[in-house]
Amino acid sequence: MSEPGTESIPESTGDQLARKRNDLAGIRTDLANERTLLAYLRTSLMMVGTGGTLIKFFGESRELLIAGYGAIGIGAVVLLAGFVRFFQTMRRVRSDCQ
Repeated sequence: MSEPGTESIPESTGDQLARKRNDLAGIRTDLANERTLLAYLRTSLMMVGTGGTLIKFFGESRELLIAGYGAIGIGAVVLLAGFVRFFQTMRRVRSDCQ
């Protein structure tokens, strides 16, 4: 006979709770990965916009023209790095969840 209040949770309920916690952790990780991709996108757009502005409004100056094209190039690299990181992280999270 067990003492009152010391009933154990059936194993299946404990397993279900652990599985649910795992699923929720995977969802949180996916959402964090998407937020990170959006941050890369935002940074990339800022760099491209800055480069376009330098080219459009200060195109007479050779240095600023080079800086503008450089900013556009850096923006493209940042966007590519964001996509690479997003897909690597997504693949790693999906393989860990299975």
